[in-house]
Amino acid sequence: MSDSMPIRTVADWSAAQDRAKVAFARIPRRVLVCSTGCRAVEAGEVADALWYEVAQAGLDQEVKVVSTGCHGLCAMAPVVLIEPEEILYGKVGVDDVKEIVEQTLKQERIIDRLCYQGNHELARLPAIPFYKHQRKHVLRRCGRIDPRSIDEAIARGGYAYAVKALTSMTAEGILDFVTRSGLRGRGGAGFPTGAKWRVCREAPGDEKYLICNADEGDPGAFMDRALLEGDPHGVIEGMIIAAKAIGATRGIVYVRAEYPIAVEHVGWAVEDARKYGLLGSDILGTGLDFDIEIRQGAGAFVCGEETALIASLEGFRGMPRPRPPFPAVSGYHGKPTNINNVETFANVPLVIGMGPALYGDLGTERSKGTKIFALAGDVRNTGLVEVPMGATLREIVYKVGGGIRGNREFKAAQTGGPSGGCVPAAHLDTPIDYDSLRELGAIMGSGGLIVMDDETCMVDMARYFLTFVQKECCGGCPPCRVGTKKMLEILERICVGQGREGDAEELERIAKAVQRASLCGLGQTAPNPVLSSLRHFREEYEAHIRDKRCPANVCEALINYQIDVDVCDGCGACVKACPSGAIEGKKKQPHRIFAERCTRCGACLAVCPTKAVFKESPGLAAHELAV
Repeated sequence: MSDSMPIRTVADWSAAQDRAKVAFARIPRRVLVCSTGCRAVEAGEVADALWYEVAQAGLDQEVKVVSTGCHGLCAMAPVVLIEPEEILYGKVGVDDVKEIVEQTLKQERIIDRLCYQGNHELARLPAIPFYKHQRKHVLRRCGRIDPRSIDEAIARGGYAYAVKALTSMTAEGILDFVTRSGLRGRGGAGFPTGAKWRVCREAPGDEKYLICNADEGDPGAFMDRALLEGDPHGVIEGMIIAAKAIGATRGIVYVRAEYPIAVEHVGWAVEDARKYGLLGSDILGTGLDFDIEIRQGAGAFVCGEETALIASLEGFRGMPRPRPPFPAVSGYHGKPTNINNVETFANVPLVIGMGPALYGDLGTERSKGTKIFALAGDVRNTGLVEVPMGATLREIVYKVGGGIRGNREFKAAQTGGPSGGCVPAAHLDTPIDYDSLRELGAIMGSGGLIVMDDETCMVDMARYFLTFVQKECCGGCPPCRVGTKKMLEILERICVGQGREGDAEELERIAKAVQRASLCGLGQTAPNPVLSSLRHFREEYEAHIRDKRCPANVCEALINYQIDVDVCDGCGACVKACPSGAIEGKKKQPHRIFAERCTRCGACLAVCPTKAVFKESPGLAAHELAV
């Protein structure tokens, strides 16, 4: 936290900016340790060890160890980046620290085993494919600064565009920039941000609210969390600019309590911005009064919907309400309220700094700028990715993501989480933007991108997401409450071999009814995983329903475990692991699995040293014999 004097004027700001830059440049080398998500793999201990070894080596006057936010390449966690050489080490343990100090910091030697793919030629970040094919704009400071230091944020450009907007632009000018830039909301719906702001600005009322929706609830998504943890000042800066544009005096960051690091970091950032005079009364002497408070949500997925979020903030159960009136006209406590998500606010300073024309050059004709994705699933390089709108799925999966793990075949990618849909291999070259995805029956969503290989069952995938949606349903409207439950019942029957003729058509009928009749956007998009998987992988549904067969060998009730007698060496490992006594055989002779006793737990497959155990889904006749 900062103890600097408040900034009252533009001259004060210039002096504070100069001080921050001088202090930042004073120590020429920095060792940046991802200490947010990487905490789960002992990054904190690595950072502590680096501090100690740097001091022991007498390098503490020329090397600074910094705990940062996410570097992006989660597959190599914990990650350490050395500036200015741009040397990136991954999977760093405490035992590696002394060698890093002695070899790299003191002698400038590369440690091959810590490099990407163990390759000396890929030691530097710009050469690593994961980073080489990205365009980091919104994430430009994540992993590069101490998120707990407002001075480091300022030294690397933080708040400069808020100062520009407050001191040299009118509210109408800001609105014009945002509108002409083509910025669309990054929370999922993709509504034009400028149009949304204008409705709120023109709504009558002497008090207006600005809410940052950080209630990120999609399974596998962590874009907003990473921004709040790694560069909270960028989000606050966007909110300050938006406050002037719409005439808001109060701001709220609504963040889920399950994000304790994000809550902590954004709390410090707000406090420091307030101490600096960048929040509060008469900011920079411009007459703008605007302050921010942090409110924590209890983790209900439905509170990502605007009206449910407002209900939660007002102390009620988070449930959507009919619209109109829209929140921009009558929202929090009945006042005009503008709600944008974290990534949207983080884009706003870029629009002011680059200008609408240059910003608009990023992306496609109707989807401007970049998009952050949480790349997860069956891909080699999992992590946080930022690419221009319009990048193809093939570019993201194979250039940035490094391809499919185990050299398996790409099958599909689920975009938009439980409200999204799947994009099959046939559409790998489709540009990823709002309109192209919608044509495929998917949505951009907030940015979750789960890659699936050819061992994925698409029926089971639809069941998984619908299970999540059904549990998170607020119960407020019958189409969603009853419809998702009925669809889930059908999917569960199909996955255990009890599917019936007409089930696929019934799923389609119910899904379309839920889409049409649900009250809120979450209910209206809940059937997307079912509808998109039916559209692109109908043959898998038919195999489950008609043949009682799972082509991907995933649905346990439809598969049998077998032993290849030509490979089995009779070691007995499977016999010891089997909890049901389903495996028999003499020592050093091929064993056999008795299907009538097998519980399909997979223990034998996991322990077999010769890979003799395999699973198959043979279809109706064999299934009936097994059961």
